[in-house]
Amino acid sequence: MTTPVTFAVVGAGVRGQTYAACAAATGKASVVAVAEPRPHARTTLATAHDIPDDAVFDDWRALLDRPRLADVAVIATQDADHVEPAVALARKGYHLLLEKPMATSEADCERIVAAAEEAGVFLAVCHVLRYMPYSRRLKSLVDAGRIGDIVSIEHLEPVGWWHQAHSYVRGNWRREDTSTFMLMAKSCHDLDWLTHVIGRPAERVSSFGGLYEFRPERRPEGAADRCLDCAVESTCPYSAPRIYLPLVSEPDRLWPLSAITEDRSEEGVLTALREGPYGRCVYACDNDVVDHQVVNLEYSGGVTASFTMTAFTPLDFRKTRIFGTRGQIEGDGRSITVHDFVDGSTEVIEVDAGGGATADDGHGGGDQGLVDAFVEAVATGDAGHILSSGRESLATHRLVWAAEHARRSGTVLELSDWSGSPAGSSASPVIHSEEK
Repeated sequence: MTTPVTFAVVGAGVRGQTYAACAAATGKASVVAVAEPRPHARTTLATAHDIPDDAVFDDWRALLDRPRLADVAVIATQDADHVEPAVALARKGYHLLLEKPMATSEADCERIVAAAEEAGVFLAVCHVLRYMPYSRRLKSLVDAGRIGDIVSIEHLEPVGWWHQAHSYVRGNWRREDTSTFMLMAKSCHDLDWLTHVIGRPAERVSSFGGLYEFRPERRPEGAADRCLDCAVESTCPYSAPRIYLPLVSEPDRLWPLSAITEDRSEEGVLTALREGPYGRCVYACDNDVVDHQVVNLEYSGGVTASFTMTAFTPLDFRKTRIFGTRGQIEGDGRSITVHDFVDGSTEVIEVDAGGGATADDGHGGGDQGLVDAFVEAVATGDAGHILSSGRESLATHRLVWAAEHARRSGTVLELSDWSGSPAGSSASPVIHSEEK
């Protein structure tokens, strides 16, 4: 019988808990250690996986003081806190399953990749879109030449109105100085996915977008600083009570209530909305990340792609149209429609998504697919199961930084001439749509 691959989870929030559950799901891996400063999250994960007390830590640095406890370290801390545990644990001999984005500066991403290479450990960045059954089927069609050569792609990320309000206006990813810019925090997945599907390097990029809605200037007349005190709350799409209170009746749903309170009763949620950040008016927060952005890309050989990230949608799977010389593909995360230009036929391929579109639903099977592939790579010593190396992930992260630089500078950026300037980008002012 094959010995299960063992996992130590650093950061026991939603993503850490998800990867832990995926690791244990097939019986090929087990979770044997956790490091998390928050008592409730730490205890929840430790209890779920029967982790012994001497392998439950309130600081990841405690792992450095012990012989290596696991084969894999899952790094699922906040974005700005990835680099130190990733580098240290790679040097300790842990294979790294690293939540995206890799880090919040290019230099820190390079440190992580270099540490993994020097230590001879596997590094997989959690670009879960690559691992969705839908994505695997779509790419197999493209690679088989089903629509000829790709000429251009339209790709949409529908963030969802309430998800934007939850995570990027009221939540942990609302500010660049405490997290990172929106394109990196939310959509590094998508630029990575486009590169994966197209199979060519990007050569030029431009971008436009800004913070349109969630600003004091857009605040409705009569709005209060908190939804529970607001006279116009009942007509606001971003009402916190309307978003969160119905979830009290869904005890098995981890996210998004897990970010708000440990007390999932109605009284507990109301207290959190009265006192905590998630009950604030979306027009009276300290957020500064954009709520809409388009990125235009030109790849080698003249292939083009346009990517749109917008808050102002229902939360759903990504939508994609791929235009080829012999056909067209349309995909929505659940089905793939192939239009053949030769015989005029249309084929609809239904794909078992393996879950819904959100983090709470496993990203359409991508979360499980990623962990399964990483477990297989560690068990066999074959890195080929991992769909992107650390260097490949670093390259697509650099593309995200370049796109954001292009947005802020209002330029078309030649990637061959761009040396990278994440520090300059993060220091630039937020550009509102009306100022463009």
